[in-house]
Amino acid sequence: MGRLQDSNAVLSHFNEYSERCYAELSGDFTRNVRLLKSMKSDLDHIFAKLRSMKAKLIATYPDAFPDGSTVNMIDQRPDLETPLP
Repeated sequence: MGRLQDSNAVLSHFNEYSERCYAELSGDFTRNVRLLKSMKSDLDHIFAKLRSMKAKLIATYPDAFPDGSTVNMIDQRPDLETPLP
């Protein structure tokens, strides 16, 4: 019975410690998630602008990209919304 009480005391102490740590870190985590989402939105906007500018350059100056890099203008960036296998 004494071992059970000791185990309960240790677990209670750990739960309290864990709760304090979570309270300290959850604000930072939330703020960093917002920052990352904002950065992703900004980068998506920048890349869309770059694709638009490249398309205009190709239309105006067809010889600007002679290496055939514009044949398949497929977005080859990984989708960060889907989990990795």
